[in-house]
Amino acid sequence: EALTNVVKHARADRVDVELTYGEQELTIMVRDDGQGPGTTQGLGLIGIRERAAAHGGTVRAGGGPGGQGFELVVGLPLAPGAEGVRT
Repeated sequence: EALTNVVKHARADRVDVELTYGEQELTIMVRDDGQGPGTTQGLGLIGIRERAAAHGGTVRAGGGPGGQGFELVVGLPLAPGAEGVRT
């Protein structure tokens, strides 16, 4: 959904996707260099928030570093014992 939003709305030249697998949380960051946030409550973002919340996760969304582009960060808790499973 985040990448679809970049294509539809951002007019970006570049998009970065970063996955960070921590001991207790998987963090997914999507950042683009497009026109920045128009609204942080579009239907796509609402759906992302709902899906993250259903799994006990968090969502941060807004302007990227230095006010450039848009950044979405989703944190999802890992199940106990998941730290040994990397696929």
